[in-house]
Amino acid sequence: MNILNRDMTESPDRKEAEAALALLRQWAETADPTEVAQLDPAVARLLPGRAVGNYPDLARDYPTDFKSDEAYRATLPDLQNGPASLIRGAKEQIQHVGISNFRLPIRFHSRDGDDQTLETSITGSVSLEAGKKGINMSRIMRSFYKHAEKTFSFEVMEATLSDYLADLESMDARLQMRFSFPVRIESLRSGLSGYQYYDIALELVQSEGQRHKVMHLDYVYSSTCPCSLELSEHARQARGQLATPHSQRSVARISVAVDPESTCLWFEDLIEHCRRAVPTETQVMVKREDEQAFAELNAANPIFVEDAARLFCEALQNDPRITDFRIVASHQESLHSHDAISILTQGPLFAGKSLDPRLFSTLIHQG
Repeated sequence: MNILNRDMTESPDRKEAEAALALLRQWAETADPTEVAQLDPAVARLLPGRAVGNYPDLARDYPTDFKSDEAYRATLPDLQNGPASLIRGAKEQIQHVGISNFRLPIRFHSRDGDDQTLETSITGSVSLEAGKKGINMSRIMRSFYKHAEKTFSFEVMEATLSDYLADLESMDARLQMRFSFPVRIESLRSGLSGYQYYDIALELVQSEGQRHKVMHLDYVYSSTCPCSLELSEHARQARGQLATPHSQRSVARISVAVDPESTCLWFEDLIEHCRRAVPTETQVMVKREDEQAFAELNAANPIFVEDAARLFCEALQNDPRITDFRIVASHQESLHSHDAISILTQGPLFAGKSLDPRLFSTLIHQG
């Protein structure tokens, strides 16, 4: 009888694998359970309905008394720090990998010395070299906990970033802390006051050996359309027709790079820059006299979205503590079913030819 020996280096095709599996199952139908149990468990599990006698009898109760010592931890698998052979997909550098929306109470300085502890959402990422499988993402959390109780805002980020880069042996990194900053605001005429909450984010970026401190602020204001105002006045004067100009809630996201050699740029400083540029900030506490005052304030400051961008720009240019900046404004029209938008940047840090396709949809004030 002639026997054709298959080249063992040649991989079987699907049909051959199916035939082998069918043959294995046919043998198992008449085989003794002990014989089946002597198979490799991974192979035995391919046999439906046949108990595998040599499969480990695993404990089902949680071991409350078990302690993980250093020797035991040394035996644990660590896929994130595994060899390059474990990489799936292209072996390319990843510019940012890390965690988002890790929450922690962080202390922040206020300009008047009344420091505050605020719930803060933290995002942290580092670059990953092409030959590395992954990073240990819990290290950024441990680094923040290590420094958060000792220092404030940017100081926490500086110390954490240094630890993080050293632990993970990375070159580039970005940390961001996002929070809601309360400021007590006086009403326009009634003498009442209430808290305005500002969405602020601090960002610390290390790239190509340089560190950049960035502050982001969402400023919410009312924008009265100058064209609509003039048309309304024309209807009153020419025809005695009552008309009202359209105005809408608007949002400007102001992002500024802070000169590391300058004095401190306080959150309140950036807020006041915005108020001076566009004074029609939305109100907190309002009585009738305040509502009338707000209508008068809007009529005195009608503004297109192009005007808003340029007014914010002028205010930022006049502060020597600010270097590069970006202004993203969205006037969420009450006349149209679409929004009016503008972007103005200065300096290379915020320059870019492409935009996040959902950028403007994030400029919605939730209240």
